[in-house]
Amino acid sequence: MSIKIENISKQFGTFTALGNVTLSIPSGELVALLGPSGSGKTTLLRIIAGLETPDSGKILFNGEDTTCSHVRERSVGFVFQHYALFKHMTVFDNVAFGLSVRPKSTRPSKAEIRDKVNDLLRLVQLESMGNRYPAQLSGGQRQRIALARALAVEPQVLLLDEPFGALDAQVRAELRRWLRKLHDEIHVTSVFVTHDQEEALEVADRIVVMNKGKIEQAGTPDQVYEHPANPFVLNFLGNVNLFHGRLSQPGSGLHAADGADDNAVSYVRSHDIEIDRNQQDATSLRAEITYIQKLGPAVRVTLAIDGNTGYVEAELTRDVFQNLGLKQGESVFVRPRQVRVFVEDYQI
Repeated sequence: MSIKIENISKQFGTFTALGNVTLSIPSGELVALLGPSGSGKTTLLRIIAGLETPDSGKILFNGEDTTCSHVRERSVGFVFQHYALFKHMTVFDNVAFGLSVRPKSTRPSKAEIRDKVNDLLRLVQLESMGNRYPAQLSGGQRQRIALARALAVEPQVLLLDEPFGALDAQVRAELRRWLRKLHDEIHVTSVFVTHDQEEALEVADRIVVMNKGKIEQAGTPDQVYEHPANPFVLNFLGNVNLFHGRLSQPGSGLHAADGADDNAVSYVRSHDIEIDRNQQDATSLRAEITYIQKLGPAVRVTLAIDGNTGYVEAELTRDVFQNLGLKQGESVFVRPRQVRVFVEDYQI
């Protein structure tokens, strides 16, 4: 099922949740709507589902206008952040709910429902949990049951609103891998909302970066990470250092965006800052280490650049940090790599 979003706008009072948003999602694609709170991603998801009505624009499923169609007519499965399971029902009955409440003329037989639910429990790897109640499951298990319930009605579109947001980091990482594998098996067109950059980069076929009700950039994970369209995308997809003015030197290979000759700002990600004890070339800048923070496998080093009032953060692997033997207060040289230059007056 392909989805086409045409010029969708939505106001809540004086607040513009969406402003003339247009997006095409091919059939079978897994798309992440990524952005900060208030960027419009959940509103867009709810409009796709039919839970909200746009002020203007159209939603088309397989080329058919569904803008005014009721949510029941859209063949959409929805998974919420907080599971929304029925506490008084067993896992089996929760998954079967969407099938058992269908009108009698379209309701499967009890045997068909039983087979369908058992198949789904095997799919989400919880086949032994059918007789338990939601309170007897872990958060990750509950979210998988919520997903199985959404899939029970055989939706042509699967929508997920911050599906792993309520879980701890380790469970989130496990479920991300599981969701990607599951999608590769079932190939249902899926759209999920997240503010977690790592989640979007790991799971999605395509990422749509949103900000203030508009789409800043849409592309594959590699495209939005390696070729950000503007400073907002660059900032949102990782820690970034700002240098006012150009860092590029003749022959250095550093590049600038078109039209960035005046009021230029250079952006460099933390892991693209190299630290050396000796000046390597004309791109090396003298700096003093002001703070060292060890973060598991990585080490974050904060530096004050000579002649610059701000600070720069470099992220090193443990091995590189230990080999350099860096200490707080010592003088070193930093060398930026992968510099991106944008005009200073871009509005983030």
